[in-house]
Amino acid sequence: MNRKLKFLLLSAVLASMAFVSSCQKDEDPAPIAKPEINNLEIGYDNDKIGTIGGDLHLDAEIVAEGKIAVIEVELHDEAGMGDDIVALFTEFAGLKNTDFHEHVEIPEGTPAGEYHFHMMVIDQEGNTTEVEDEVMLEESNDTEAPVITISSAPSDGQHFDSGETITISGNVSDNDHLDGLLVALVYEDDNIADAEVTAAHSSVIVMLHTHDFDSETSHNFTASIDVGAAMDNNDPPAAIGGDNAWKDGEYYILVKSTDHDGNWGYSNHFHIDIHN
Repeated sequence: MNRKLKFLLLSAVLASMAFVSSCQKDEDPAPIAKPEINNLEIGYDNDKIGTIGGDLHLDAEIVAEGKIAVIEVELHDEAGMGDDIVALFTEFAGLKNTDFHEHVEIPEGTPAGEYHFHMMVIDQEGNTTEVEDEVMLEESNDTEAPVITISSAPSDGQHFDSGETITISGNVSDNDHLDGLLVALVYEDDNIADAEVTAAHSSVIVMLHTHDFDSETSHNFTASIDVGAAMDNNDPPAAIGGDNAWKDGEYYILVKSTDHDGNWGYSNHFHIDIHN
């Protein structure tokens, strides 16, 4: 075979390979699967009951191949007597799977009765998965708040330097059903009222945030964080920076807990001094 013919054949083969490669690249990628909402629990023990002035407990395993963008929960009054209740959860954005354990607050004054429940997971590819159900919102006569007992805490005004660990331990109990526990580190000069200290507050450093307890009525806890840590102990953990960036000065630890009926219990302030 002469050189000219070899050259022509080689050129044809290379052109054919380039064409095949180009076609493969031009093919549409495999479609991204829609999000999955698995093992959904609405209300405690899936009783599908929320408490007015309290909340509606939710738990589910979420899988999102296209990464979670937002999770939305809506409650519509079947009788048309009250406003819709809408809760958006953006803290799970970017995750491919998560244990969604959250509580939708039911405002005081919400009419009791049957509500239509929607839960939607929207991924970053624009895919949406929705589940629907019926729930009951009920009044509660329980006004007894959880009791917080501290067994170990920093001494008043104790000094902590960068890298040192701040720790507090204790027990929280309730006559009916524990719902949430938050241990927060609060900068004194921010002047945040105890009722406004939440896991979502941008100025608060979360030492512990949980809805999982040893039992329905009692839970032992220990919360710790290192001074200068890059991430807090929220669920899921969040970066420390901006409004809640570590500062030199006086802080205090606050422990607060709520029950199924929306009653809140608060600890005293445990004052410490931080030099980061």
